Amino acid sequence: MTKWSVERRWIAGGIGLILMLMGTVSYVSYQNATRLIESAKKVRRTNEVLKTLTDVVSTMTDAESGRRGYILFGDEEELKRYNTAVESIDPKITQLRQFLGSDVEQQQRLARFVSLITQRLILYRQSSKLYQDAKPTSAQAELIEQLKQNKREIRQAVSEIQTQEEQLLEIQLVQSQLGFQYRLFIEFLVAFLTFSVILGICILLYRQLVKRQQAEMQQQKLAQDKELSELKLDFFSMVSHEFRTPLSIILGSVQLLDTEGQRPVEPRKLHNNLHRIQCSARLMAKMLTDILTVMRAEAGKLECKPELIDLEAFCLNLVEDLQLSSESNCTIKLDRQGECTHANLDEKLLYSILSNLLSNALKYSPKSSEVSFKFHCEPDEVTFEVTDQGIGIPPEDLRTLYQPFQRSSNVGKITGSGLGLAVVKRCVDLQHGQIEVKSAIGLGTTFVVKLPQGRDGVDR
Repeated sequence: MTKWSVERRWIAGGIGLILMLMGTVSYVSYQNATRLIESAKKVRRTNEVLKTLTDVVSTMTDAESGRRGYILFGDEEELKRYNTAVESIDPKITQLRQFLGSDVEQQQRLARFVSLITQRLILYRQSSKLYQDAKPTSAQAELIEQLKQNKREIRQAVSEIQTQEEQLLEIQLVQSQLGFQYRLFIEFLVAFLTFSVILGICILLYRQLVKRQQAEMQQQKLAQDKELSELKLDFFSMVSHEFRTPLSIILGSVQLLDTEGQRPVEPRKLHNNLHRIQCSARLMAKMLTDILTVMRAEAGKLECKPELIDLEAFCLNLVEDLQLSSESNCTIKLDRQGECTHANLDEKLLYSILSNLLSNALKYSPKSSEVSFKFHCEPDEVTFEVTDQGIGIPPEDLRTLYQPFQRSSNVGKITGSGLGLAVVKRCVDLQHGQIEVKSAIGLGTTFVVKLPQGRDGVDR
């Protein structure tokens, strides 16, 4: 079992635990909601019992008031009021029985209460009959005493029923509060556990992501190290190959001169050998300069130090040097545009840019052709343009044109290190300039370099 599968199982288990906790809190919430509904029903029933009981007592009071009014004043309306009140007692008693339901103790209290009401109604009828028959006052006094006793018992029965219902109501309220608190506790506990599980899953996912990123970075580093090793190998192979040719020329020329011994050497032969030695030495020096420039640029140690230079004199000297050192029969046509002749640029970087562009133009151009070299100086910017009539650059090679050791696929047997344009690009970027290329196979290539200059590069 791999470590990744263990983490996946932990994540799956955490998700399952979250679902279980959510199901638990849903079940608890459902149970609490059901209890709250039942409690609300019981509270409503208790309120209905108390209300109906109060209505019965109120109805009994109305009946007694009607009876007294009839006895005292002989008013038939009062008698009618009495009869109406008595008739409405039974439906209310029936409602009380329904509300009390299966509560045996309350049903017993209600039965006693109903019995007392029945007894009181009997006493009401007896009192009315005594009044109608004009019985002696002693009989009425005895009946009144019975009514008072009955009234006290009714009040006691009502009080017992009310007390029991109020106790039930208080119990329901306490249970509701406890249920609510229990629900809050469960929900808080589940929320805390859910948060803990989610946090744990997030930590696992984060660790997994970090490990994956570290693995990818390690793979990328290994790939970069491998690529760097290959580049170094290619570089040393290229350097050894490129240096072998000029070194062979130098050694060959020296050997030819050495074989002559003490005999006089023909001036023409001496000149040719010395020229070959000089050209080969210059080629090696240029290659070393390009290599060091690229390495310093990659290390961030290549500096830009602008200073005011005479562009026209600089370009004339550059063209003269390249014409003398070049083995091709091509000519460089220098064309100055504009009135500005001085610019605030880094002379060393500018030399690296223009010498590489012009050297490539001479190298890849047909013999006896012309290379156009133009420069246009303005107060804020200097533009250089190098155009040849050479082999051109394939479109698919333009993307990697400025990478070190990269050469076009159509160079054939033309020697080169693949460093020239890499040096040009880095020197241009260091001066915050721009470089553009336009090329067509078999027709030639044009490089345009634009370099900004500061206030010191004023028209002179």
